[in-house]
Amino acid sequence: MKFVCGVMVGLLSLVAVQGEEKWLSFAGKEGPGKGKKVVLVSGDEEYRSEETMPMLAKILSARHGFDTVVLFSWSADGKYIDPNHQGGVIGWEQLDEADMMIIGTRMRVPSDEAIDHMTKYLDAGKPVIGFRTATHAFLGKKTFGSISANDWGLKVLGERWVNHHGRHKVEGARGIVEKERDQHPILNSVKDVFGPSDVYGVKHLTDRGTILMRGAVTETLDPGSKNVEGTKNNPMMPLAWLHTYTSPSGEKTGRAFCTTMGASVDFVSEDLRRLLVNAVYYLFDIKVPEKVNVDYVDQLYPSFYGFWRGKHAGIWKERGLVASDFGLGKVVEAVEPPKSPKWEFRPMKK
Repeated sequence: MKFVCGVMVGLLSLVAVQGEEKWLSFAGKEGPGKGKKVVLVSGDEEYRSEETMPMLAKILSARHGFDTVVLFSWSADGKYIDPNHQGGVIGWEQLDEADMMIIGTRMRVPSDEAIDHMTKYLDAGKPVIGFRTATHAFLGKKTFGSISANDWGLKVLGERWVNHHGRHKVEGARGIVEKERDQHPILNSVKDVFGPSDVYGVKHLTDRGTILMRGAVTETLDPGSKNVEGTKNNPMMPLAWLHTYTSPSGEKTGRAFCTTMGASVDFVSEDLRRLLVNAVYYLFDIKVPEKVNVDYVDQLYPSFYGFWRGKHAGIWKERGLVASDFGLGKVVEAVEPPKSPKWEFRPMKK
């Protein structure tokens, strides 16, 4: 058994789990979130949630006092993190004691274990935060009670996969606050949201949803680029919203927050990080600070988004990443997938 040593004594402790270290556990410092457990679920082939979730978990624990656990998608033999393995997420039992789930998975094939723990979680009406591909978090014929895997995003977050509204890897996304919601606590000090991931199409939101921010398609991936003119931004697609879901049993309702931003490189935007942390406070009914601290605990060096497929699929075995590589005091160097555009607006490890 390997044990991961925590650094930054007095801020966080990285707890090794029994057996192999398949997930990360961060004990929260004193703060508004003390005593609340947040489980962050990574597992997508494209947008690098395995980089994003540890970063968010550290911020929530070190800056705000939440206990956090990060789940990863593993290879079939369980030896290394492999986002391409659709059935590889390990640690779903962590949801049994969770007070909130943050999820960024993409088209995962849920195991019976995942079905059981997720259904129990949703039947309790607990809060859910989803970003980017969480609108199509699962696929297949299995069901979470009355909620099918294919409909999980639609039923829980309010939307499923529709399309790329902006041109993929060409046009960026700028967050525009919905005028009628500009005083909403989730938008406290959220002024400048930009990401190089494109705007998603959104068309299934109902009156159970509250749009907080819309996405302006920009001409290029440069944060200073202009919004495109014409019908593409008229009207602008919803970019962030609240949604009330009905539990699989039909006996309870729960609250969810979703944003279609969420590539690892998107989180270079301080105000996008702030939007997510504000949502955590809000869904816990904790007063949202006027300007919440979202400074990195360990520097994020995000990889650009894209798939590692075909002859490149072996990258995950080659890298051999394990949970402790994302632990406290650790940083993971960006590795660019094939055909990545040059994007100079992020820190890069020297």
